[in-house]
Amino acid sequence: MQHPSPLKPSAQRVQDALHARGFTNQVIELPDSTRTAAEAAAAAGCTVGQIAKSLVFAGRTSGRALLVIASGSNRVDEKRLAVLVGEKITRPNADFVREQTGFVIGGVPPIGHTQALRTFIDEDLLGYDEIWAAAGHPNAIFRLTPAELVAMTNGVVAALNVAPDA
Repeated sequence: MQHPSPLKPSAQRVQDALHARGFTNQVIELPDSTRTAAEAAAAAGCTVGQIAKSLVFAGRTSGRALLVIASGSNRVDEKRLAVLVGEKITRPNADFVREQTGFVIGGVPPIGHTQALRTFIDEDLLGYDEIWAAAGHPNAIFRLTPAELVAMTNGVVAALNVAPDA
């Protein structure tokens, strides 16, 4: 008899995407929410900076979804991102995020989306030995290295944090 998967379907999609790309990272579901960077850090037992938070933006003219994976302790410099993208950007609503990624806000993973997304990675994440990312559900996360994050997303590493004096 087949046992049902212990992961929720959205988290299982992330686990399947990891395996399909040859990664052995293990998605885990926790009893507590990992929706915010602070909640995820508490659940994972790491610093907020080690949380790789996935933020979805949209090109104002093109309407194309953009994925930014930022350190949980950082705020994305939207002007800097717009320069990298080559157009002004907006913060889309929850429906757009779900439509473009296949996941709800608070659970958007770095991979496994319904379509390929142009991805940018906060360079500050590269300063950690290990980081944690959302895994498709507000209670699911997985541990990875910054090098794995770059490899699995083909993301462009950039300085994206708002300057402290901004």
